[in-house]
Amino acid sequence: MRTADSTFIIVGGGIAGLCAAIGLAKLGIEAHLYESASELKGIGAGFGLAANAMQALEHLGLKDEIIPIGHYLASYNILDQKGNMLAEPDTKSISRKYQQDNFAIHRADLHQFLLSKIPNTQIHLGKRAVSLERVGEDIHVYFADGSHVQGQALFIADGVHSLLRQQLIPGSSPRYSGYTCWRATIDNSSIKLEKGTETWGAKGRFGMTPLVNNRIYWYACINTEAQNPVLKNWKTKELLDNFSDYHTPIPTILSETKDSELIANDIIDIAPLRQLAFDNILLLGDAGHATTPNLGQGACQAIEDIAVLMDELRTAASITLAFQRFEKRRLDRVNYICNTSWRIGKIAQWENPFLIGMRNFCMKIMPNRMKQQQLNKLLSVDFMQINRNHDVGS
Repeated sequence: MRTADSTFIIVGGGIAGLCAAIGLAKLGIEAHLYESASELKGIGAGFGLAANAMQALEHLGLKDEIIPIGHYLASYNILDQKGNMLAEPDTKSISRKYQQDNFAIHRADLHQFLLSKIPNTQIHLGKRAVSLERVGEDIHVYFADGSHVQGQALFIADGVHSLLRQQLIPGSSPRYSGYTCWRATIDNSSIKLEKGTETWGAKGRFGMTPLVNNRIYWYACINTEAQNPVLKNWKTKELLDNFSDYHTPIPTILSETKDSELIANDIIDIAPLRQLAFDNILLLGDAGHATTPNLGQGACQAIEDIAVLMDELRTAASITLAFQRFEKRRLDRVNYICNTSWRIGKIAQWENPFLIGMRNFCMKIMPNRMKQQQLNKLLSVDFMQINRNHDVGS
């Protein structure tokens, strides 16, 4: 592949973009990253790094340094509104399969770590990509400030709202899930939360997990119209009123959360795409397969992307071939995750008392092996071997 006389362009400074910059550097490929924000600090709260993500990080040579900033998760159970067990996924069997553990991590902590691996000279902030153009064999990317860059290859990793993706695939604008979400990270000193759980109730879902440095990450999802002008202004008081009859320690967590700690946004994704590779242009992470967070796989799939991408770039005879093979290895998997997560979200957000009763009853009596089926399909396969070494078009 031609790499010495021109650069690779990465648009987007999220997890996919940062991991791509690190991975390309390990291959001796110069890459410059362009990010719309004026500061890269990992906006958000916590998320999971499941065993598959830890395996991908190991392929990238990053796992051992990330483990100390993550909180080990032995389990993540689904509860009903009163705190009764609905599902107890066997995450330990998945860990044994991958020989990896599951972790929860704060987005800012992971961003800070990833940034430390990239030279400042290769990161360009305040660059919002608005369009792209092919000029000969190269790609030109144009920014909102009037500037532009050109490179040999383009990685589009600027998230679910990516204008570049929407230029390549008209109609791929984000879709609203039907529920909005509040999140926060708070101190765990008095609550002493030890396990991660998600609660499914008639007034919405509530998830919580401990993080390192004695912190708790929590989130709450409530059904509503998109951009609801009333819920948009909800603070901890309104959330506490809504979840006041949920099991402990949910009311306590909300009462100990400051309004200034809240992050609120509608939950969106993009409908599964049919294409990720466009000659020397490639969609990565949420720009290519944004998913609702119901499987906890958004960041995990972004990291998987980079592990597979590096695997292909090491051996492919050309950039275009590497990107085509990447698409063949990734498309079915990320689309399955997107569709499954969307379906689980709809079921988890049911409000009808009869449907909730039926759902909870079935979940309680269902054999564990049946509860485990979707998790196994997601996590028990070795994602690095899916369609590996298969010719494109075979």
